[in-house]
Amino acid sequence: MGEPNTPFYVLDFESFYEETFNVTLDDSTVYEMNEKTLVCADAALPTVVRVVMSCFYVHIFLVALPGNLVVGLVVRSCKQSLSPSDVYLFHLAVADTLLALTLPFWAASLVWGWVFNSTLCKLVSLVREVNFYSSILFLVCISVDRYLVIVRAMETRRERRRLWSWVVCGAVWAAGAVLSLPVLYYEVFVPEGGKQAVCMENHDPENARALRLVTRLLRHTLGFLLPLAAMLGCYCVTVARLLRTRGFQKQRAMRVIVAVVAAFLLCWTPYHAAAMADTLMRARVVGYGCAARQAVDLALSATQSLGLLHCCVNPVLYAFIGEKFRRNLLHLCRRKGGLERRSASRYSRSTSQTSEAISPVM
Repeated sequence: MGEPNTPFYVLDFESFYEETFNVTLDDSTVYEMNEKTLVCADAALPTVVRVVMSCFYVHIFLVALPGNLVVGLVVRSCKQSLSPSDVYLFHLAVADTLLALTLPFWAASLVWGWVFNSTLCKLVSLVREVNFYSSILFLVCISVDRYLVIVRAMETRRERRRLWSWVVCGAVWAAGAVLSLPVLYYEVFVPEGGKQAVCMENHDPENARALRLVTRLLRHTLGFLLPLAAMLGCYCVTVARLLRTRGFQKQRAMRVIVAVVAAFLLCWTPYHAAAMADTLMRARVVGYGCAARQAVDLALSATQSLGLLHCCVNPVLYAFIGEKFRRNLLHLCRRKGGLERRSASRYSRSTSQTSEAISPVM
């Protein structure tokens, strides 16, 4: 008898199997791999790739932060004439600004691992997750508003709809916060066999699979599939109505909205496709080999970077497509310039008068 914790090794598995189960094996015995019990090593990103991704995150941050701040200033500068869609676009810019503020932390963690504490890990992860849900929900709100204005002709109730739009925005933020609660399980730890600390979910091993599956199903359904169905339904009906109109005013008003939705889908659809494949593999719904498992892991990293790019796309779309945005931005710049000139003129007159008062009389 060995000690209680002494490991037990079987060097000759064939002899052990024959003695234990009283079965004789021969050379014709075929062993098949059970894919449902397969455990694969995580795909590790090369250092060069990590550095490139880190630089990519920093560049997104440098473009997204000032861009979304400008969008917020332009929208708020004309708050007396805000439409409900403008309110939703403003909150979308706020969400993208918050997401941009988290990018330096993820950029640093790619190179050096998570060097911050667990509290900041939870906070940064919470902001990212809230943005994940709120962004697509605000786009749904925009599509519904365009449907009500163009198809249901509810423009006459604009003031009431604008008031309700702020209530809806509060509900969207609350829903995003509730759906993001699973990030409270995020912690800083060093994975087995790893060298760098990571900030990621760290469930109890007994409940990890069930909790992860529930979280993934929420992300797929409430975070993508159902909102996508709502957007496509509203826009299909809206475009069909626009095609039957003779004027082009409404078509011009729709260009920015359609471009924003298309940009969201182009940036985030690849990530959702990779995430769904990952979920199916983790749930053992589909069989896979280690090569497929590692390919999905790499696809998740690449497509997540593409999704994060979305937070700096909208300001570019507004600048190049939105005529109303360019006009309001120009008006804001002229107004700010006029205020500065008037302020400088008043300061110059005040200085001149003061200098005359204290100058000696010749």
